[in-house]
Amino acid sequence: MNNRPIGIFDSGVGGLTVVKTIIDLLPNEDIVYFGDTARVPYGNKSKETIIRYSIQNTKFLLQHKIKLLVVACNTSSSYAIPTLKKLYKNLEIVDVVTPGAKAAVNATKNYKIGVIGTKATIRSNSYVKAIKKICKKAEIFCQPTPLFVPLIEEGWVDRIRSTNSDFYQTINHENILRQLTAEYLTPLKKFGIDVLVLGCTHYPAIKTIIQDVVGKDVSIVDSSLETAKEVKKIIEQKKIRKTINNKPKYKFFVSDDPESFRKIGSLLLEREIKYVKKVKIE
Repeated sequence: MNNRPIGIFDSGVGGLTVVKTIIDLLPNEDIVYFGDTARVPYGNKSKETIIRYSIQNTKFLLQHKIKLLVVACNTSSSYAIPTLKKLYKNLEIVDVVTPGAKAAVNATKNYKIGVIGTKATIRSNSYVKAIKKICKKAEIFCQPTPLFVPLIEEGWVDRIRSTNSDFYQTINHENILRQLTAEYLTPLKKFGIDVLVLGCTHYPAIKTIIQDVVGKDVSIVDSSLETAKEVKKIIEQKKIRKTINNKPKYKFFVSDDPESFRKIGSLLLEREIKYVKKVKIE
C-alpha cells in the first residue's frame, strides 16, 4: 500500500500546479496524473456530465493501483466528491475546495473573502458552503472567470514562466491577461475583500498577475498549495508514506494532444515532462 502512487486528475494542465507542490512537499512519492484535455474545460458542463467525467477519470487512475486520489479540479470537487466517496469507500479522496476554504478563513481579518473560479464552480456555491461551515460571519463574494482556463491551456501563463519558452510569442500575452484580470477582479475589490481564493488549479499559473491587480493588501489563497499540504497531512496520519527510497516515478496521461500538454505542463511544473501518453477514457 505505502509504495503505491498518488493518483491525480484534472480537466487539463491546471492540476499540475498541485503536482508541483506535492513533489516539493513529498519528493519521494510516485505520481500518476491524468489530464482530460479532450474535454477541457469542465466549467461549462452540466453537473451530470462533470460527475460522469470524474467517475471515468477515477476508474482510469484506479487501474494504476493508487493509494490516494486527488481531485485536482475545483469543478469536479464542487460536484462529484459525494458521488466518488460513495462509490469508492475504501479510497482516500482529497478535494481542492475544503483546504482552500480553511486557508481563506485563517487568512482573513475583515471576514470579506473573494472567490474566483469557473462558471460551474461558482454556480455550485461550493466555496460559499465550505467557508460558511467554518465561519458563519464570513461574507463571500464570488466572480466567475471563464476565460482564464482556455488561455492557460494555450500556454498564456505568467511572464516569469514563459519568457524562456517558445510559447512566449510576439503578441504581449501579459498585457492582455492583465486587462482581462482587471476586468474580472475590479468588482471584487469594490467589496473590500482582504482574501482572494484561487478557486481553480489553473489559476496559480497567473498568480503574479492576479496579485498585482488586486494589490498587496489582499492575501491570495492558492488552493493547489493548500491541497498539497492536506495530501501530506493525510499520508503522514495514515502512515502510507512511500518506504522504498528509489527515484520517484511520474507518469502523465491525457485524453488528447499529448505534445501540447507536455510543453505547457513543463512550464507549470518548472521541470521537463519527457513523455505523455494519450489514452481513451470511457
